[in-house]
Amino acid sequence: MTGYSRPIGHPAGIISSNGPLRLFGRRIMLRPLVATDFEAWSEVRLRNGEWLTKWEPMPLITSPDPATSRDAFTNRCAARDRERQAGNAYCMGLFINNVFAGEVNLNSVVRGAMQSGTIGYWIDEAKAGNSYMSEAVLVLSKFAFDELRLHRVEVCIIPRNTASHRVVEKLALRHEGIAERFLEINGIWEDHVRYGFTIEEWQSRREELSATWL
Repeated sequence: MTGYSRPIGHPAGIISSNGPLRLFGRRIMLRPLVATDFEAWSEVRLRNGEWLTKWEPMPLITSPDPATSRDAFTNRCAARDRERQAGNAYCMGLFINNVFAGEVNLNSVVRGAMQSGTIGYWIDEAKAGNSYMSEAVLVLSKFAFDELRLHRVEVCIIPRNTASHRVVEKLALRHEGIAERFLEINGIWEDHVRYGFTIEEWQSRREELSATWL
């Protein structure tokens, strides 16, 4: 079993001085995945193939599948580490009671005048419906605003993906409209509903959101 649980009595927050970056919510922990997570990640991905692939970009046929290739998964972890060190993306495994259950990622981090990033996520179907991902999205958003000092994060969701919409609706994130043919998903250029969350909104809602989720 891999992962960590929040120490008893430890407030929601960040631990990074000893070992890998870890972000804690009330019930969940986020941390970068490492090579030794292969078995847990592979089991969840293979078991949830039908649940997940219809919402994801089509993989390259010539690339090995990280769910079945340990080397490909190790390379994936190394690439994510490089992205994090460069400040381009922060990709985290989601752990519930020390058990791997999904991923939540802050991608496409842009500095300069934008100071923004895009959050994407997926969860084991067996753990869905318990608001774990809403908690994880808020934990990662808090990190984006308080630690990375970004001004804005967004979440972009296919209109018919009702489960993903529930994640952000529970947090009452602001609906910004539809971006037409926004991303290639499973071989089709799909429209996406865009939800925005700015640091001003976080600051005004910090007490309310923290009391509910953190």
